[in-house]
Amino acid sequence: MATDGDLSKRQITPVPLPILPTPAPQKRPLEDDHAPPVSSPLNPNPDLKFNKSLSHDDVAAMTREKPARGKKDTQKKRESKAGGVDSSRATPDPKIKDAIPSESSPMRYKLAPPKPSDFEMARGPVFTPHHEVTGPDGLTIQFYETSEHVYNKKSFHYLHCIADPAFPSSFYYRQTEPEPYGAHISFEDAATHMYMDQQGRHITTDKGFRTARANVAVRQGRWFWECKITRGTIKSNADGSVESHGHVRMGFARREASLDAPVGYDAYSYGIRDVQGQKVHMSRPKDFFPPGEEIREGDVIGLEIQLPSEHLHRKVVQGQFNPAVDLLNEDEPTMEAANIVRDRIPIRFKQHIYLEKIDYHTTKELEDLMNPSPAGPSGTVGSRPADKPNPNHQVPALRTLPKSCIRIYKNGVLMGTPFTDLLAFLPPASKPQAQVGAREGMDDGMAGYYPAISVFRGGAAEVNFGPHFWYPPPGYLDADTDGDVEMIDAEADTDTVKVATSTAKGKLDKVRAVAERYDEQIVEDIVADVIDEVDFWMRDGARIIDRTGGRDGKAETTAGIAPGREEIKELVQDD
Repeated sequence: MATDGDLSKRQITPVPLPILPTPAPQKRPLEDDHAPPVSSPLNPNPDLKFNKSLSHDDVAAMTREKPARGKKDTQKKRESKAGGVDSSRATPDPKIKDAIPSESSPMRYKLAPPKPSDFEMARGPVFTPHHEVTGPDGLTIQFYETSEHVYNKKSFHYLHCIADPAFPSSFYYRQTEPEPYGAHISFEDAATHMYMDQQGRHITTDKGFRTARANVAVRQGRWFWECKITRGTIKSNADGSVESHGHVRMGFARREASLDAPVGYDAYSYGIRDVQGQKVHMSRPKDFFPPGEEIREGDVIGLEIQLPSEHLHRKVVQGQFNPAVDLLNEDEPTMEAANIVRDRIPIRFKQHIYLEKIDYHTTKELEDLMNPSPAGPSGTVGSRPADKPNPNHQVPALRTLPKSCIRIYKNGVLMGTPFTDLLAFLPPASKPQAQVGAREGMDDGMAGYYPAISVFRGGAAEVNFGPHFWYPPPGYLDADTDGDVEMIDAEADTDTVKVATSTAKGKLDKVRAVAERYDEQIVEDIVADVIDEVDFWMRDGARIIDRTGGRDGKAETTAGIAPGREEIKELVQDD
């Protein structure tokens, strides 16, 4: 049996200590005579003897006060906060915001050198005569089948481009427009099996409902266009049956709206039916026209949309909208402009060259809004129903625009306002299709509400984007001189010249033709192309580098550019 002497020897034998829970590591070893003023689980001190002059309440109060007194800043930290020498050692502020995604630059790719044909003017589609119809006024309308052009589908958006020697840092490619010039129904932004005239004003189909958007997006202000029914409802019988040559719907649609369905089918579009003049949103028709009113052949439907300023729109989608303040002063800031970021790459399609970009796509929140699930739609908490769309909704896609609405006229007579509080469309309310290369939160300048028209089995319509309308809206003719530039007090001060233009709010309150928006959109595209070229040039060190396929050795060492290819991608689409 072991003796007491043996046990003492074993106790001093160096053996590995068992791993036990230890107190929090100290920054420095404590001195032997150190005794914390108050005992705590992280710093036990059973031998602590309290001062007899202190009562139990005094010790408890001291316990609460000690940590506050112990959090004094050191000399170095005070120097760093004051901008001293050791400012780099200061503790970072945890509330520092991340870089705003919208301040990013467009992506670039190494491309092959442009072909000589890329410098030629962009060409429109090939028109093949399909059939003729006689309009309500007795005139013959020739419809054509369009071909040799790309369609916007599968979550991609295509815009014509051209090679330009003045844009070397952008790989020589910039955006352009083919004939016919001006606002018209887009040949690329339409469903297949639709027939149009060569000016993009008339449209029809022999299939089920198909939709086409205009080549113009409205983003703020008041805009007006007209739609004349050239083939549609003839009359409605007493038994409820309808005699017609087809059906037509018209309205406004965002980029996410489906083109293989009528306008008003989803949450991304608002439409008017020719049957009984009903309004349609999210596939829910509701009575709108007064009893006895309907849309027949020869009727002209005027559509006016009103949107708040982009400044207020951005506040809404960024969660900064305050109705008590922002609605009182909605003037657009003088020097503020949208930060347009366009991630695009040139591609070839037959004899054309386009800029391809990832388009905005539907979101789950708006799909749940259209088709509520019994299990609880997005935005619910437990059994509480989801909040209705509003400007301060927690989900950006479900935020609405204050002071936004759509008004409808029939043959110059106001029928009413079928839609108010339209859904916001600026990112992050709109998101691109999730795939490689897609970046959320970027405004490419093409988000907005587009004039849209749907036709069904022989239904046909003619659009009129202005400036000369069949039935001008009230106040339109008085706004012809709006925005004119004039010199004020030019003789009073020879050093300065004051330019008077309409205020932002006054300009947004005026009804304008969609055709005017086309001119603005062209200017915006040109400015964005120049800004992108300057941005790429600055990223290259303020020098022009040959980037045609990466054949310059300098191009290989430049960061921020995706690998190149021997030739621009060739696009193939099935009809």
